[in-house]
Amino acid sequence: MACAPIVSPEIHPDHTVTLRFRAPDAKEIWCGVEGIKSGKMTKDSAGIWTYTTPPLEPDIYDYTFDVDGASVLDPNNPLARPSLLWRSNLLIVPGSPPREWEVQDVPHGALHHHFYKSAAIGDQRDYFVYTPPGYRPNSRTKYPVLYLLHGYGDGAQQWSATEMANVIMDNMIAKGKVKPMLVVMTLGYGIPNFASTNGPDIYNQDIVQQNYDNYMKALLTEVIPAVQSDYQASGHPADRAIAGLSMGGSESLYVGLKNPDTFSYIGAFSAGGVPHGYDRSFPGLDAETVNRRLKQLWIACGTEDGFINVNRETVQWLKEKKVKLTQIETPGRHSSMVWRRNLISFAPLLFR
Repeated sequence: MACAPIVSPEIHPDHTVTLRFRAPDAKEIWCGVEGIKSGKMTKDSAGIWTYTTPPLEPDIYDYTFDVDGASVLDPNNPLARPSLLWRSNLLIVPGSPPREWEVQDVPHGALHHHFYKSAAIGDQRDYFVYTPPGYRPNSRTKYPVLYLLHGYGDGAQQWSATEMANVIMDNMIAKGKVKPMLVVMTLGYGIPNFASTNGPDIYNQDIVQQNYDNYMKALLTEVIPAVQSDYQASGHPADRAIAGLSMGGSESLYVGLKNPDTFSYIGAFSAGGVPHGYDRSFPGLDAETVNRRLKQLWIACGTEDGFINVNRETVQWLKEKKVKLTQIETPGRHSSMVWRRNLISFAPLLFR
């Protein structure tokens, strides 16, 4: 006898969400939803476990089930975070009016997926390119470019699949808040299998240094030239920005500050610091050159983030070196909820 279909998640008009999971033989199931206390699920006579959240603010939430101690995805929900290490389901609580990360009735850009063999790193890798609405390959119009980096454990698709970067850009371009631009989302590792259960020791600072240096080489010598060749991308440093979240935020600082002749905008969202500290990572940092060439150095972190003190130390070190910057602290943890809002605040500052 076929089982009746299960609706999960079910989003109610009052913004509560009901999650369901069929497991007749399970003894205990907990539901963990991002940003709220884990909830114990209850089982009915058909073996279906249910949990309803309190009202949730409009946003995109991660959630998983803990089934007798094992983390399990919701088989009834096709929306999932495509992490290399930590997978979870996603649920979208809509806003009224819709939030910037929700698909709206506006002109849409396109996502292009590229694969290539990296000589700098020695593996097969990929990157995504967002082209804005109205982009034409044969047009004479040259577009500025934002290079957008993901965090540790994620892949090149992170910013589009979970952070909804392309949707955010569509909506903000339609409202005139953001200049039409290309957004390049790369694989952010400089060592093959850096984010894997049997990968290298990510707490070894020499390995982290190698990871950053190799990634920088691949970005500068492989990805940027390919984008310049394949797209109507401006080659002027004033039309090039680099930003990222967590590990990608650290890489953005590392690559951007070492190459102020390549990037005029740097955004670091919840960055986790740089290998071997700032003095060793940026020996002889020339604040006069950095200040002259950078139009924006933007460092943001949530006040409940475990990296908040690292970010404050970064800001303090840069200020002692007389480097001009914008420091942003907002409520929030180390989470996508913060990073989507970081992009929404940072993107309008670009290429003005």
